[in-house]
Amino acid sequence: MSFSAADLAELARSVPPPDSDAGRSASARVDALATPPGALGRLADLAIALAAATGVCPPVAPVRPTLLIAAADHGVHRQGVTMWPQSVTAAIADAAVRGDAASAVLAAGAGAELVVLDVGIIEPTVAHPRLLRAQVAPGTADLTTGPAMTSDQALAAVGAGADAARNLIAGGADLLAVGDIGIANTTSTAALTAAFTGRSAAEATGRGAGADDPTLERKRNAVATAVRRVGSETDPFVLLCQLGGLEHAALVGAVLSAAAKRVPVVLDGAITLSAALVAVALAPPLSEHLIASHAPAEPAGPIALAHLGLVPIIDLQLRLGEGSGALLAVPIIRAAAAVVQRTARLDQLG
Repeated sequence: MSFSAADLAELARSVPPPDSDAGRSASARVDALATPPGALGRLADLAIALAAATGVCPPVAPVRPTLLIAAADHGVHRQGVTMWPQSVTAAIADAAVRGDAASAVLAAGAGAELVVLDVGIIEPTVAHPRLLRAQVAPGTADLTTGPAMTSDQALAAVGAGADAARNLIAGGADLLAVGDIGIANTTSTAALTAAFTGRSAAEATGRGAGADDPTLERKRNAVATAVRRVGSETDPFVLLCQLGGLEHAALVGAVLSAAAKRVPVVLDGAITLSAALVAVALAPPLSEHLIASHAPAEPAGPIALAHLGLVPIIDLQLRLGEGSGALLAVPIIRAAAAVVQRTARLDQLG
């Protein structure tokens, strides 16, 4: 079934505001714990945010965290913005579902299910139960010369992400971590981030997967060209079509779908943060359902974090993607809920 502009508008409207009663109750519970005032620091803040997002107090530690990795290729690759061939996208996707990519190793350590959603990988991938095929197109068009996606392509990718998240939640997922795979997607990410935040191409563009100086210069030029091309455009869906990747669009659908079900979303690095810029512009209440896992080394990440008003849980200078940082945050999120749920109150002591 096709996904329409009306479906996207309805999905955005379905994202609820945070449950203020649950948030207040969680805050009061933290204040009553047998701990010194403020001793739990940001762990308490995280628990309160979980309560408000889910509408449940005390917050419940997630038992079925799931990582959804959206994967696709990019037409801007032909501008020489990366030193890696596009075949790497398919290779990493295959390794992730096979269990030997870094994301798969971290998922196992976090006790999280891992699923890869292929919305536009150019090279063939190997069939696997954890690989969801929802190919919209064999990658995007070159964003330096025109729109990266048609509106129909972007809507189809949003719908694929929304369906994937909805099905995972129906299967028991109670925390949705999101990640990405896509060679050249930090170029698209930098363009989206610059367009949504007003920062320059030079500020938003980093080395991605280890670009050397000439490659970085080509990348900055590509981002600057794309951002100039869209001019003063502010419509979030139009900007997604113009500058985004198919995986960005799928991530927009996934995070909106999860938030609509009051399932907290754990963002990973710069790519997922740029998708969140789009999604929050479409549905402002979404921001209260998002958890920033880490402070990415890629410069677009901190810019997006500041714009979204999100404070990351950890800072390990990661730039891997694949949901790696989101997975590392899962045990801390569990701990935040558990400590507020299970620590004794002052009035329960001797």
